[in-house]
Amino acid sequence: MNYYAHSPKDGISPQTYAAHISGVCIRATRYAQEAGRFAQKDKGILLQTIKKASVYHDLGKLQAENQEVLSGQRVAKKLPVNHVDAGVAHFLREENYSVFSAAVIQAHHVGFPGFSEEMNKGELAFRDVDIALETERELSTMESIHNILADSGFAPEREEVKGDLSVFLRMLLSCIADADHTDTAINYQKYPANEAIVSLRPGERLVQLDKRIEELNKNGVNDKRNILRNEMYKACRDADVCANISSCDSPVGSGKTTAVMAHLLAQAQKRRLRRIFVVLPFTNIIRQSVETYREMLVLPGENRDDVVAELHHRADFEREETRHLTALWRAPIIVTTAVAFFETLASNSTATLRRLHELPGSAVFIDESHAALPASLLPIAWRWMNIFASDWSCYWVLASGSLNRFWSIPEIASASANDFIHVPEIVNDTIRCSLSEYEHNRITYLSDLQPKTTVELAKWIMKFSGPRLLILNTVQSAAVLADYFSQNYGREHVEHLSTALTSTDRDHTIENVKARLTDVKDLNWTLIATSCIEAGMNLSFKNGFRELGSLSSLLQAAGRINRDGSDITAEMWTFCIYEDGMLKLNPGLKQASEVLKGYLGQDIAIIPELTTRSISDEIALYGLAGKHKKLLINEELQNFPQVEHDFKVIDSDTRLVVVDPAVADQLRYGSVDWRKLQKATVQIAKYKLDELKTPVILDNIYRWNLEYDDFLGYMAGIVKLKKYSGSPIII
Repeated sequence: MNYYAHSPKDGISPQTYAAHISGVCIRATRYAQEAGRFAQKDKGILLQTIKKASVYHDLGKLQAENQEVLSGQRVAKKLPVNHVDAGVAHFLREENYSVFSAAVIQAHHVGFPGFSEEMNKGELAFRDVDIALETERELSTMESIHNILADSGFAPEREEVKGDLSVFLRMLLSCIADADHTDTAINYQKYPANEAIVSLRPGERLVQLDKRIEELNKNGVNDKRNILRNEMYKACRDADVCANISSCDSPVGSGKTTAVMAHLLAQAQKRRLRRIFVVLPFTNIIRQSVETYREMLVLPGENRDDVVAELHHRADFEREETRHLTALWRAPIIVTTAVAFFETLASNSTATLRRLHELPGSAVFIDESHAALPASLLPIAWRWMNIFASDWSCYWVLASGSLNRFWSIPEIASASANDFIHVPEIVNDTIRCSLSEYEHNRITYLSDLQPKTTVELAKWIMKFSGPRLLILNTVQSAAVLADYFSQNYGREHVEHLSTALTSTDRDHTIENVKARLTDVKDLNWTLIATSCIEAGMNLSFKNGFRELGSLSSLLQAAGRINRDGSDITAEMWTFCIYEDGMLKLNPGLKQASEVLKGYLGQDIAIIPELTTRSISDEIALYGLAGKHKKLLINEELQNFPQVEHDFKVIDSDTRLVVVDPAVADQLRYGSVDWRKLQKATVQIAKYKLDELKTPVILDNIYRWNLEYDDFLGYMAGIVKLKKYSGSPIII
């Protein structure tokens, strides 16, 4: 008799139980071995637990009723009996006792339960209490069949984790979930059976990067600023850092993108690392970095997309039919967002967590780190950084032109077992001081804090010389003001950039902005944007205007004004808005705004060195809202669902929305890979989608059914709808 693990579908025969168990074991073991090479404390237990759990993870599929469905004899939307309980029961037997194997089997589809709640169940911990007795009656039969079909000889071994238990358990689940999801996707021909993995080859890429930089230097202007940039590059590349976490506070225009990459490649070669992550705060700056890295680092004969992967949305899918769309961390160089990266570390979702095992043995560059996370999430993030550094051989670089050294703040530093660790700079003080001298007198900081309506703000802005950069705190404010400019001053006088646009349309807008900035005759126009313009963008405007927000945001916005320091009249204004049914305040920035407002009122000099104080002052005035303590406690107690729930970089429930009808149709009726999907989607709050009755395509992916254009993005439809109804815009 044949036994099956997956039912027939779309003309594909059912997958046998033996084939699936074998495939999962092979992949999970390989993942554990690869991650285990970089494990400082728990390599042995990771591998032994993976081997045991992968062999028994689907034991319950051998139950008679489940086999009727899996063989195709009976059609059902899901298996009649929860198939994970049998494997859990097997490892909770006294002679096989292995609680980690039991826990990860229970979790391999739905994620871990809260361990505190689970322990209260006593002997039924990790069990499905509704079918536990039925499982016990049939367990011996299922084990006998299993022993014929799969290798199952494991000697009892003591399970003892020496490193951080919560991170270890996530690593365990990552290996099992990825192996299970991948083998299933391969069976249904949704994923290549033999995926070619590109190696990092850091030494070769560093040699090529050196050549590219040398070519640029030969063709560039040999002024003092470029000489300093070259010194910065060499200093980063040659920095002899032994610590596992370092920092870089290079100012505007210092060539940080390539200089820190040279450092990462050198460190990867020295430490024998396998992967490099570049983590950026905003989706729109990913493409610029990706294009730079692809131009500089791809070796002859390589596919540029396979070497440098760009991951925008954290688009993760739980259902079998859509798992193949999950963006995995397989490439040697990965450029992604802080949301996608850090929420993966916090995740309990198997679709998301399946990529975590690729992180050990990586160099991680948190670029524009001042904007990566809100203050309440920094303590637990700092804890994870230290754990991945000490337990899993990761090397971290925290960098920003307005670097806040949050690790020196007691409330944050105490979250790590290594309180107040020294974080060295990778560039020496001499070069740093020489670079920072360009920041002095480059720009004049001014403020007008009298709240302004849409009409008043537009009239005020138009009095200043252009090109102008105007940054607002919400997607709504940016869109409606851009629409007002277009209607009242002409479309040629305004550009718009925010996450209301797809990544493709943001790229087109940025290219258009760059072209306009090079035209010395094209001066009377304004780029209206959200904070997505503030970091990592090589753009330079005549004057800048930023809605009152955080100090670090103001400093970063100023980095887009008079970048070369040639204009002694350049100004950076801070202003306030009045909510008039069009402009909308961002309540999430209230506390940081009050701190900056205090500095402006006291005429305190706005300089990068003030950023760490601003975080300290915000914590002193408002605390960390208690959220950070809850996160740390739940992390210690392995209450994984609560950690995932509370750790939200953007504290709103958003969904992936496809704005391209062709891609939506392909997703509904055919297939589309994750690269194509992320270029045709935006993220929109779920409550707004519910209000607009936006249709679902599948698996929490929506289809935009209002107007979308390449100027206002999805806000075009909302602005038009609200204009037609005559009601205020509330989103």
